[in-house]
Amino acid sequence: MKARYQQAMERLYLGCIVISAVAVVVMTAIIPYGVVMRYLVLSPQSWPEPLSILLMIVFTFIGGAGVYRAQVHIRINALLDIVRPEARAKMLFAADALMVLACLFMVGYGAMLVRTTWFQSIAEFPGLSVGLTYLPIPVSGLLTLLFVIEYLWIGPPPKTSIIYH
Repeated sequence: MKARYQQAMERLYLGCIVISAVAVVVMTAIIPYGVVMRYLVLSPQSWPEPLSILLMIVFTFIGGAGVYRAQVHIRINALLDIVRPEARAKMLFAADALMVLACLFMVGYGAMLVRTTWFQSIAEFPGLSVGLTYLPIPVSGLLTLLFVIEYLWIGPPPKTSIIYH
């Protein structure tokens, strides 16, 4: 059962990375398009900047979940490096417990935010729900929670993971 869960987490991790990469590539393509249209063609477009902001939200939240699984997020180890191994283990467990609380907060309050703003629309994209733009918050909270569960239950991803290639 642990092996199946870890395989599922590997697929979710890969999905997070692919979605984040696509968001960055599209954002990288549309910003120059907006600049060219504004300054060279003299026909400013209203959609590249707000779309880039939406893509940055996807990149940040979904990519953040993947970064957590890979354990390459920003953290300061100075205090962990000077304490005894027993204290270090307790501190890491406390950090994971706080991460669970943060994930539950993101899922709960993120879902409320999505529900509350679902029937509002974005001026530049009238057919797009504001709630949809907030959807990466509870989704990334859930993904990160699944990765925290993997870490606490099974341990870090195996060295055969895509993370290490």
